[in-house]
Amino acid sequence: ALETAGFEVEYIPNHLAPTKFPFTVEELQEYDGVILSDIGSNTLLLNDDVFVKGIAVPDRLQVIRDYVKLGGGFCMVGGYMSFTGIDAKARYNQTAIADILPVKLLDIDDRCETCDGVTPVVANSNSPVLNNIEGEWPFLLGYNKTTEREQADVAVTVNGDPLIALGSYGEGKTAVFTSDCAPHWGTMEFVNWEYYKTLWANIAEYICQGGN
Repeated sequence: ALETAGFEVEYIPNHLAPTKFPFTVEELQEYDGVILSDIGSNTLLLNDDVFVKGIAVPDRLQVIRDYVKLGGGFCMVGGYMSFTGIDAKARYNQTAIADILPVKLLDIDDRCETCDGVTPVVANSNSPVLNNIEGEWPFLLGYNKTTEREQADVAVTVNGDPLIALGSYGEGKTAVFTSDCAPHWGTMEFVNWEYYKTLWANIAEYICQGGN
């Protein structure tokens, strides 16, 4: 979706992230935005140097925070290992990422399983992430429950909770999409939605506004 919209994307699978994800702000500044999707905090905190060899390395979640403060963009996409996550094992609520998000994280398992389907509701039709998106949204099957942070732009909600929220931290822009971008929470109706590509392009465009 992002490449179709003209973005250059470097994708790092979770199993490669411990070694491939940048360790410094300077490395991250080669990119206008960073998106974390369904990757637990321990994946970036505990690579083999730390966990196996007992060697200190930079805290890459603090690196992301500092990168955003200096003008980088950041988005977190929901999932079992996003936000606080299943059994609270994603644990971003205990990391520097919690400082930069436009929502507040729970201290418990934050999954809301809506297996009977929940339809998103537009809360701010003037939000930039909703440009060129019209009509009713496709239903979703779950999301990570968060609460609104003061001064955030909550563009879309589910069950009254934030689904899409935008904010800023320092010179940078941040966003969340608290459901998943793919099944199971992201239904086939959602991923095949005529505005799916438009939505992700809008989100990426927003977070990259503060980028280098």
